[in-house]
Amino acid sequence: MNADDPVVSGMGPVLAWVLERSHDASAGELPVLIDEAARRMGAAGARVYVADVQQAGLVMLPLREGAGPVSETSAEGDGGRLAVDGSLAGLAYRTQRVQLGNDGTAWLPMIDGIERVGVMEAGPGPDPGRLESCKALASLATLLVISKSTHNDLLVARGRSRPMTLQAELLWAFLPPRSIGTREATSTAVLEPAYDIGGDAFDHGFTDGRLHLALLDAMGHDLASGGASAVGLAACRSTRRSGGTLPDIARTIDRTLAEWIPNRLMTGIIADLDTVRGEFTWVNCGHPAPLLIRDGHVLTAALERPAQLPLGFGFHTELPPVPHSTRLEPGDRVLLYSDGVTEARSTDHQQFGEARLADTIIRSMAAGDPAPEALRRLIENLLTHQNRLDDDATILLAEWHPSS
Repeated sequence: MNADDPVVSGMGPVLAWVLERSHDASAGELPVLIDEAARRMGAAGARVYVADVQQAGLVMLPLREGAGPVSETSAEGDGGRLAVDGSLAGLAYRTQRVQLGNDGTAWLPMIDGIERVGVMEAGPGPDPGRLESCKALASLATLLVISKSTHNDLLVARGRSRPMTLQAELLWAFLPPRSIGTREATSTAVLEPAYDIGGDAFDHGFTDGRLHLALLDAMGHDLASGGASAVGLAACRSTRRSGGTLPDIARTIDRTLAEWIPNRLMTGIIADLDTVRGEFTWVNCGHPAPLLIRDGHVLTAALERPAQLPLGFGFHTELPPVPHSTRLEPGDRVLLYSDGVTEARSTDHQQFGEARLADTIIRSMAAGDPAPEALRRLIENLLTHQNRLDDDATILLAEWHPSS
């Protein structure tokens, strides 16, 4: 046997082969590369499935004409689509753990940091030694999918089941990944209606020793609302990257909206978490107060402070909002949400409410669900409560878990 054969010499040369050919490969060629790499590692092939925008389904990236899934385990899929709830592939996605089918097929979660991208199906046939190689291949496939998604419509379109409105397209272009994290802190967010969002937006990002958070809610549900929220996100990033404080960010949003998108009111919470000391600092401009969850319970009114005026009318140009601060304990979670969550009404006019919001998340995480899955389940419950949302619903959950 040739010692230079990648199958013989290990997974390193196979991954290097994929990486080398990925530079000038199109998005349509990417699944072929991953499939060939799996075969070189001794598996029967591989298929890549990406999560759709609403995280309800996993959609297979097309390989070649006539090429379907690699095992009978995939037969439950509809046209290359598998349900996140009720399939082995979905279980791997939900739990972020490898799942093995009865025929030896491996379903491997595709995760970028803590952001869930999809799953890779490998096999049947990888033995325990090959399984480690397939895990490495799934990680590489994740990075390649993310890289090419920034400029290739094929990958973006596979994650959509219908067209987006113009304002939704605008906002999704500005939004960061749904989930980010380090050893000290994580943040994850969801928003609905995914294909028709209008005025809600979220932001989160790390700087040296700090996690920045923002949740904005622009009045209305039209293109101007989407533009206002996009301006708000740009103001957050531009100001903080220039060394500005939370009041500076609020003042920039306020002034910019008043000048360029007049008469467009916006509420919002803009916050920073010191990931070393646990100091949580925030300004609240007319928005529902954040919830503090500690040891499986909401600390009532822990983050409620006197209301400050909303953004967009120039209220804060001369007198920026006053920041508030509190010290978190390790394991604390801070929940930000828009009023479209708590005010969602069922057919019998019952509001979803703050208590149900907190209880759903607490129960889900107590059952062992990672934070992204807890929020996905919360959105499912919300859509069951009110089948068609009348307002945008956005939720952001941040957790401080300093390394020991």
